[in-house]
Amino acid sequence: MKNGKDFSDSREELYSKAVKAGKRTYFFDVKATKSDDKYITITESKRRFDNDNGKYSYDKHKIFLFKEDFEKFLEGFHDAVGFINGDYVPDSESYSNLDALDDINFDDLEK
Repeated sequence: MKNGKDFSDSREELYSKAVKAGKRTYFFDVKATKSDDKYITITESKRRFDNDNGKYSYDKHKIFLFKEDFEKFLEGFHDAVGFINGDYVPDSESYSNLDALDDINFDDLEK
């Protein structure tokens, strides 16, 4: 269970979109929990050559995005892209929100 949601990553996709971008491919998959709450998994896949065994393998990183978080996620994504493109200048509050992230240990999130 995650955020009170009953889901499994092995659930069948309701919709899938692959986006190739250079050496990476991004997969946007819509899935549903057992109680039919829909969510998105975003997977980054990068092909790598393993010199030890002479074969290719894929590094994959995945995030789960739930419906109640869509608006905040899109706002943050839009602001970050706007900042890179020079269209958005964050206010001082945006930077102060980063202080709250100092206590997060991302290694703990995988457990």
